Amino acid sequence: MSKYYYDLHIHSCLSPCADDDMTPNNICGMAMLQGLNIVALTDHNTCGNCETFIKVAKKHGLIGVAGMELTTAEDIHIICLFEHFEKAKAFSDEVQKYRLSFPNNVKLYGQQMYMDEEDNVVAVEENFLPLATSLGLDEAVALARSFDAVVYPAHIDRMANGIVSILGTIPESPDFSCIEFNSSEDIEKYKNDYPKICDKASVINSDAHNLWSINEAENYIELDDEPYSSDLVRHRLFEYLKGGTK
Repeated sequence: MSKYYYDLHIHSCLSPCADDDMTPNNICGMAMLQGLNIVALTDHNTCGNCETFIKVAKKHGLIGVAGMELTTAEDIHIICLFEHFEKAKAFSDEVQKYRLSFPNNVKLYGQQMYMDEEDNVVAVEENFLPLATSLGLDEAVALARSFDAVVYPAHIDRMANGIVSILGTIPESPDFSCIEFNSSEDIEKYKNDYPKICDKASVINSDAHNLWSINEAENYIELDDEPYSSDLVRHRLFEYLKGGTK
């Protein structure tokens, strides 16, 4: 078993609320400086920069994971992670059917930039990405899982777009195998208040929108990585998130 330091909730410059310097190479460079091993890109309602990000992460010696922070119709943020990019791409294409077409106001919200492996802008997204989709919570989770995603509620210990702040509880359905916290200091309190999450895997992610917010090497998952390959580590990570050792 080896320790893998992670941050599984990071936004690139495709998210308008993220800094323009949140490019694939800058994110991976900072992740390396912070001592991380596994990083996931989770832009709002799209996986549009994930293919580039995974390629850049590999060049930096990191294990990159494709993901999305999806906003449900209730305005709840859920994280959808994919072991295989092809599934992420197909899911991202499907989610576009449930997005509202509302033009992005660059001056008000910021740029939404698609990047290549050299951090060049290759396109911009015209419609504002973070708006709530028309997918209700149960429907969104079921749809993501139909594309083999691991799905968990984002930052349950925060007021903005957290499942607890919006619903007042963690519902019986859908059932999650993993719960995300923004701060490790909140885990004990939330497990006391909501016993149903005591048997769930916990991850502490940054939800970074700027480079200095990316997690330092503090939170880790122990994974069996022998015989080593990045694909095996990624697979073991998903086994953990789906209900491995808590």
